[in-house]
Amino acid sequence: MKLYSLKNGVNPRRVRIFLAEKRVSVPVEEFDMESAGHKQPAFLAKNPLGTLPVLELDDGTLISESVAICRYFEEMIPEPPLFGRSSLERAQVEMWNRRMELELLLPTIDVFVHTNPFWVGKRTQIAAWGEQRRKVLVERMGWLDRELAGREFIGIDRYNIADITAQVALLTARGALKLAIPEDHANLTRWWNAVSSRPTARA
Repeated sequence: MKLYSLKNGVNPRRVRIFLAEKRVSVPVEEFDMESAGHKQPAFLAKNPLGTLPVLELDDGTLISESVAICRYFEEMIPEPPLFGRSSLERAQVEMWNRRMELELLLPTIDVFVHTNPFWVGKRTQIAAWGEQRRKVLVERMGWLDRELAGREFIGIDRYNIADITAQVALLTARGALKLAIPEDHANLTRWWNAVSSRPTARA
């Protein structure tokens, strides 16, 4: 088994945190954006989209997409449960993880791609779109702050993959976009401090 990952990649970080919570160690082959080995024919034969992470099983089976990889390990190693225990919890986690992807992670990536100098010449940038998405991201931080009133974690009463997705999104916003959680967002700040203090946050 081998995990193909990307140094500083957003979605690979989701998988790393997930595996750390499961206390699973997997051999990793890491790429970086500068050498772009994941865009070369040898890797494109494994994932024609050229995206990371990708998990290769011992029999050669390939699983791409970060949540699919996490689901595989959830089935293989049920404890601790990061997708919920009951049918209801699993549905709630699915709902909230999807929300965190669409409402936090995607706007964060859009702002980064369309406004950061790193992407000049690598991707077509539309600065106005990036700034519009920045406004969306700030608004969604306020929304999540309100949703976290009286809640320790996102969606259910235990740390789960929705927390991981939100955690990675806001970490990227803080680092790549210089966009921190507003000081008056007490609930979101409390949650952020809690998840950031977990040993797995540095995975």
